[in-house]
Amino acid sequence: MADPILTVKDLVIEYPRAGETPFRAVKGVSFDVKENEFFGIVGESGCGKSTIAKALCGLLPITAGSAQFRDVPAHAVQMVFQDATGSLNPRMTIGQTLAEVLSVYNLCPREARAEKIQQLLDEVGLPGEVAQAYPRELSGGQCQRISIARALAMNPRVIIADEPVSALDVSVQARVLNLLADLRLRRNLTILLISHDLAVVRTVCNRLIVMNAGEIVERGDAKTVFANPQHPYTQNLLAAVPDIAEAY
Repeated sequence: MADPILTVKDLVIEYPRAGETPFRAVKGVSFDVKENEFFGIVGESGCGKSTIAKALCGLLPITAGSAQFRDVPAHAVQMVFQDATGSLNPRMTIGQTLAEVLSVYNLCPREARAEKIQQLLDEVGLPGEVAQAYPRELSGGQCQRISIARALAMNPRVIIADEPVSALDVSVQARVLNLLADLRLRRNLTILLISHDLAVVRTVCNRLIVMNAGEIVERGDAKTVFANPQHPYTQNLLAAVPDIAEAY
């Protein structure tokens, strides 16, 4: 398998609390992600998975340890958030939102922006007329596709998707996951999928880590972990979703 594109070693992340000891959300976590891999971080709410995602994107400071991307500039690590509609400017059309990214980062000449926006919409399976729409006029699934298109505009090498389908209907979830899987192959991307949903992770991920209370309790090949979970926490998660094999 390819060399790691991301190496996380003894990562500690704390949240300050006024007059109290800081809350340690992530407790010495270590893992690596291979280039072009679809890697999952799974666990219940509050386990620290989203905290790791934000730290990897530079949105949270690291208290101790390290998280290093190999030969990947900061702008080439892009994040897709859970609340796609909320992450889009309600006063801007979709075309204006994508044009702003292209303009601010000088990604293409002004005269080529309309063509580039059409290309981005095509990549995420949306018609060109969506460029004239406002976020409130689109469905949650369409807004999530726009969020993915915005990330693609930066020509990323790594996409960190933090609960990208949890707010969507199951049928829409499957389509968005298939889109991410297809983009990984076409764009040669590395994708980190953060999710509490075991069915989602099982659908697309090659390897995964399972987190509980800020620590990794299990790791390995996704098929192996789901077929034969070793840690009681993972076993309980799987037992709570008896129809996981038929979920997608």
